[in-house]
Amino acid sequence: MKRIFKIVGLLLVLLIGFTALKSCNFGPPPPRPDLDLPLAPQMADPASAPMDMNFPAANPRAGQSTNPIPHGDPAQQDSTPISGPMDKTRRLKESEIVYRFLGPGHFGVNISSEYPSGDRVIWTNGVNGVFKLDEETYNIIDHLPSDVADEYDEVWANKIIAKLDKNNGASAITTAVKSMLPLRDLSGVYTVVGDNDWFYIAKKDGSVVAYGDESADDESSKIVEKARFQLPPELAGASVGMNMTYDGWIVFPLEEGTMIAVSPDLTEYRSVRMKHADTEDTATYGTGYGWVRNSIAIDEAGGIYAVSRNHMHKIVWDGDTLSTDEADGAWSAEYRNGHLEGSGATPSLMGFGDEDKFVVITDGDIRMNVTLFWRDDIPEGWQQLEGTPSRRIAGQAPADMGDLNVQAIQSEQTVIVAGYGALVVNNTPRNTPFFLPKEGVGRGATIGPLGSNPKFQPYGVQKFEWNPGLQRLEKAWVNETISSPNGVPWVSTGSGQVYFMGARDNEWTLEAVNWLTGEPTFHYILGGQKYNNMFSGPTIDEKGRIFVGAYFGRMRIEPGR
Repeated sequence: MKRIFKIVGLLLVLLIGFTALKSCNFGPPPPRPDLDLPLAPQMADPASAPMDMNFPAANPRAGQSTNPIPHGDPAQQDSTPISGPMDKTRRLKESEIVYRFLGPGHFGVNISSEYPSGDRVIWTNGVNGVFKLDEETYNIIDHLPSDVADEYDEVWANKIIAKLDKNNGASAITTAVKSMLPLRDLSGVYTVVGDNDWFYIAKKDGSVVAYGDESADDESSKIVEKARFQLPPELAGASVGMNMTYDGWIVFPLEEGTMIAVSPDLTEYRSVRMKHADTEDTATYGTGYGWVRNSIAIDEAGGIYAVSRNHMHKIVWDGDTLSTDEADGAWSAEYRNGHLEGSGATPSLMGFGDEDKFVVITDGDIRMNVTLFWRDDIPEGWQQLEGTPSRRIAGQAPADMGDLNVQAIQSEQTVIVAGYGALVVNNTPRNTPFFLPKEGVGRGATIGPLGSNPKFQPYGVQKFEWNPGLQRLEKAWVNETISSPNGVPWVSTGSGQVYFMGARDNEWTLEAVNWLTGEPTFHYILGGQKYNNMFSGPTIDEKGRIFVGAYFGRMRIEPGR
C-alpha cells in the first residue's frame, strides 16, 4: 500500500509541475524561418505522371531476388515493377496471413537467389539470433540462437500482446517500453545477402559477420559462420547502415563520420573520412542521433550517398579506393537544419539512364522539406533556389501534409521514390502523454507499440513529383485520411499502388493507395497487436505477395489462401 501511495504522490508532483510549467510565460517562441518557405506549386495533372520510368540496374553481386538489400536495391527506392495485390476492402481470414514467431527486432529480411532446387530462403537477424526460413512455407530451416533467446520466447511475447490488445492507451506505456527493451540486445539491424549466398550482418561494434549454408547449394543445411571482419581499434565504432557496391564490397558508415568498404570475403577494407567530419562536432546526441544517423544509397558507377548532420555527401568508389575529392566526382552540399539534429533519412536515388538524376532526402528543419540534389554535374546556368543553402539543391518542398498544415514533422525513413515521384509519410504522433518527452522514447512508444490507438496514430501522406519540362519539384497529392504510423511504404508500378501498414479503429491494416492520384483503393484489416509491423515496411516478393515484420516475428499476406 505504501508503494501505491508513493507512485500516486510522484504522479501528482509531476502533474502539478507540468501544470505550473504550462502556466509560465517564457516569452515569444523562437523564430521559425522554415514556416516561411514557399510551398511547392501544385502539379497540373497528377494522373499524367509517367509510370514507365527506369529502375536502377540490378546489382549482380547481390542476391538475385526482390529484396537482397535493405529497401530492395542499392538505390534505396522501396519500389518495384512487380504487381502487388488488388482487391476490395475486407477483413482477412487468419489463414490468409502466414505468420512465424521469431522474437523481437525483425525489421527487415533478405531473400536469397534461387538454389538449384528452384527454392529460395529468407535470412533474418533479430534479438533472438539469426534465422533461415523456407521462403515459401516460412518454416524455420535453422536458427543460431543469441544469448537471450530463451528469455524472449513466445510465452513472453504473447503476454505483452494480450496486455496491449486489452489496453494500448497512455496507461500502457510501461508495457510498451517493456516490449522495446529487448532491442538493446539486437546485434545488428542492417543486413545484405550476396550472390555467394552469404548473409552479411553489420554489428554495432563496427564488425561484419557473414553466415551461410554448411553445404553449398543446399538450402536445407545448417547455418554456419563463413567469415568475420573486425575494424582496427582506431576505427571501431557504431555502424549506422549497410549497402553493397556493384562489385560486391560491403559499405557502411560509422556514426562519427568514417565510410568503410569491406571486401566480399571480409579479408580487407578501405576507409575514408567524410568531409566536414574533422571540422564539426561529430559527437552523438544519443542513440540514433549520431553525426551520421541512417544508411546509404549506392549507384552503378560507384557513387555512395550519405547524410551527415549538416551536409549531403557523394563519396566515390573506383573499385579500390574511397574518395571525397571533387576531381573524382565527389561532392558535399549543405541542407537546411533548423532542428539542429540533421536529417534522419536514408538517401534515395531518383532518375536513371537519360533521365534527370537526383539523390533525395528529407532535411533537418523542424517541418522537414523533401530535398532533391543534383546527383552528378549541376546543369550549366542553374540558379540557386530561394531558401536553399546550396546551388546543388534542385528542389525543396515543405512537407506540410496539406490541410493538416503540420508545423513540426520529422522522419527517420527513406523517401519513397518511383519514377520522378517522391513520397513521405507523417510519423509524428497526434498526441504524446504529458509525462513523456515528445522525442526519443515518447515518440517511439506512441507510434510503435501504441501506434494503432487513434489518440496517438499520425495521419498524412504526401507525394511530390519532379517536372522535367519546367525543371521544378511540384506537389502531386496529399491524403490526410491515411495513417502509416511507423513503417516505410512500398510502391508497385505494376499495379499502380503504394502499400502502407496502417491502422483503423485500433486494428492494424494493409492500405493500398493509387500512386498517381492518392485515392484509397482498398485495405485489408489484419487484426490486433500481433500484426503491429513495429517499424518494418511492406515489401513485394517475386510472386507479388506482400511480406512484412510483425511485433514479434514475420508475416506474409496471401489473399485467398
